Amino acid sequence: MVDIGNSLIKTAVMDGGEAIDVRRYEALDPGAVKAIVGEYPSLERAIVASTGQSTVHAAELLRSAGLRVLEMSHSTAVPIGNDYHTPQTLGVDRLAAAVGAVCVMGCRDCVIVDFGTAITIDLVEGGVFRGGNISPGVRTRFRALHDYTERLPECEPTQEQLIVGKSTREAIEQGVMQGITNEIEGYIRSFMQSNAKLSLIFTGGDAKYFVKRIKNAIFAKCDLVFCGLNTILEYNASTEEDIF
Repeated sequence: MVDIGNSLIKTAVMDGGEAIDVRRYEALDPGAVKAIVGEYPSLERAIVASTGQSTVHAAELLRSAGLRVLEMSHSTAVPIGNDYHTPQTLGVDRLAAAVGAVCVMGCRDCVIVDFGTAITIDLVEGGVFRGGNISPGVRTRFRALHDYTERLPECEPTQEQLIVGKSTREAIEQGVMQGITNEIEGYIRSFMQSNAKLSLIFTGGDAKYFVKRIKNAIFAKCDLVFCGLNTILEYNASTEEDIF
């Protein structure tokens, strides 16, 4: 699995539906691909997904290493419904996370919150991706406060919970962390007014900071995007002559 994100490129070797080897790169090069394939010689297929960059370079590297590669796009077949009005603009990571929630975790009615460079809050009902919202991520908010002001320091996510900050650093930390908490809790209340059966699933690198802040959240044991990509790859394997 290759997930080309906004900040990093992540790769994962999957075994039995679980990511057994996850690596992160600023850029993917032949040496990195050769090292992975060398350690796992039984690898045959790969899938490449990107939130913005072209998948061509990564796909060529994988094919050069002898793998059959599926480049995920808006036209790739997936095992869930998609009610998004502009599927060609939908981030494949969001759709892959929904596939992971439905097909791997068995949650056909859920809110998926992915804490990355951006925070995505997506709704799945009846096993169908209904849509969602995109908001600045935790570190993006901290960076913006520092970059667009004269004197505010750049802060980091914190587990500390205070009602009010007693210093500028505390005020920034609690403002960002509690602001995101209130934002997500507001979405949950709105969604559950029409569907009380919804489960709440957290995934992504910064999810760990919000599990204690927001009640009743399920912390995805696997990376939902990788789990979803693996499911999509297997789902398309039967037609590999046409897509690989």
